[in-house]
Amino acid sequence: MHDGVVVFNSGSSSLKFRIYDKAASQQATVLVKGEIEHTPNGARFCAQNHDGTVLAQEDWPQTGLAIYDQLFQWLEHFTPKGRVVAVGHRIVHGGADFLKPVKITPDVLDKLERLTPFDPLHQQATLAPAKAIAQKWPGLVQVACFDTTFHSTIPKIARLLPLPRRYQAQGIVRYGFHGISYSYIAKCLTQLDPTLATGRTIIAHLGSGASLCALKAGKSLETTMGFSALDGLMMGTRCGAIDPGVLLYMVQEEGADWHTLVQTLYHDSGLLGVSGISPDMRILRALRAKNPTSEQSARITEALSLFVYRIVQEIGALTAVMGGLDGLVFTAGIGEHDHMLRQEVCQALSWAGVVLDTTANQQHAALISASQSRVSVRVIPTDEEREIYLSTLALL
Repeated sequence: MHDGVVVFNSGSSSLKFRIYDKAASQQATVLVKGEIEHTPNGARFCAQNHDGTVLAQEDWPQTGLAIYDQLFQWLEHFTPKGRVVAVGHRIVHGGADFLKPVKITPDVLDKLERLTPFDPLHQQATLAPAKAIAQKWPGLVQVACFDTTFHSTIPKIARLLPLPRRYQAQGIVRYGFHGISYSYIAKCLTQLDPTLATGRTIIAHLGSGASLCALKAGKSLETTMGFSALDGLMMGTRCGAIDPGVLLYMVQEEGADWHTLVQTLYHDSGLLGVSGISPDMRILRALRAKNPTSEQSARITEALSLFVYRIVQEIGALTAVMGGLDGLVFTAGIGEHDHMLRQEVCQALSWAGVVLDTTANQQHAALISASQSRVSVRVIPTDEEREIYLSTLALL
């Protein structure tokens, strides 16, 4: 019999979860991992144990909070009552008040709900499991871990937005996101490469959501996302940084309302918008390779080139802020698995002294820079769930 700590990592369209063996403590032994993906007719539930054996693969008709009732029934069946001792959650926004993981209380939930206007698409999605658990298992310890916390060390001047001061008073400042991932990578660097952990390193979290973090002396100095997770790099379906005049044009000339702007900027832009085909880098590369001379391939090439251009552009800005560059770390889905993107980014950074070991890069090695490179380039798989588990364990 194992005491389990459940970790929820919620997104706008899916919910990943893991159950860790509390007895294993810092080893973070995974007992079960699974995912709930929202579908037009309900949800798709999958779960497997530590050795990959499929425990469940089901279609659920439930929607909304009813999904969590179904999940809890499955958890209770798999882990008899009393075995789950705590639950850790990824919460997108902690605002100005939550600068470290905290135990969830009704008061904490209320304060986090008030931050929903700061990120209406993601905040409610990440709070949903916590609210459902509070109703079903009110005595169970829950811990909130925030995507914004790691960036609390960013200088005040970098947080300010050039708007009238009344907006700052309302909390309209730059926060930064992907902090749980960055925190995990920063800790990995202390073991793998202490020089980078204490030097000037840029971490590139490149997935369907993408951002960069300038890590100096182990702390976040600057990041590409700001007030919202819409800012910064071009992403799978999000535009990233954009001239506000474009939004004024949409409102004035097209009559765009809030819902139209949300749909365009969050769901129809990025790789999907520019290619006109897909937000998935793997699909785009496969289609271009299949018919490289087609008009479709030309649009794909432009989308991929713009994706790389924005990364290189922002790395240049972060390098200037840090006063130099000692290391570059690629992580998350695209960063960990797309060797072509890493090669294109590193070639464009030759001015900074980056020299890539092509063979190591193609083999997805941990260290992919050549021996003569002035900048150490690494690939480190991120593990947000493990980081949440360890933070939850620390509060038990």
